Parts: sequence; structure tokens; C-alpha cells
Amino acid sequence: MHPFFIFVKCELGKAYDVAADLVEEVEGVSEVYSISGPFELLVKVYVEEQQDIGRYVNENIHKLPNIKDTQTIITFNAFT
Repeated sequence: MHPFFIFVKCELGKAYDVAADLVEEVEGVSEVYSISGPFELLVKVYVEEQQDIGRYVNENIHKLPNIKDTQTIITFNAFT
């Protein structure tokens, strides 16, 4: 499994609704954090190695209501 992160900007007052939708409805979402800054949420996602991340975001994240914008951070290595 390959992890990546998505910053999510929500409609005003809808961050908790979006977080609940992400956790309950989107396969692959591991964790959702409320954060400070220009985005309201940070989402950790796991997909299969060969899965197209752009298609995943487009078909699974962008379709949810109350999302205004996203920024995807693709990971390379995990250091432990």
C-alpha cells in the first residue's frame, strides 16, 4: 500500500461534516486531522501501489459535498 496526503479546504462551517464523510464513505482514508492554516483538513490515504492517485482523488474526494479545494502531497519514502 502506498500512502499520500490531501489538504482539504471546506465550505465555511462544514469541516466536521466533510471529515465525517471522508472517514465513513471513502475507502482508503486512514486518518483525517483538523488543522490550522489555509486548509481545514489533512487526510491520510492508502492506495495500491499501481493505483492512479489523480483518478482516486478525482473520483473519491472531489465528489464529496462541501469541498472547495484540495492539494495532494505524494509521498516517496517513509523513514522510521
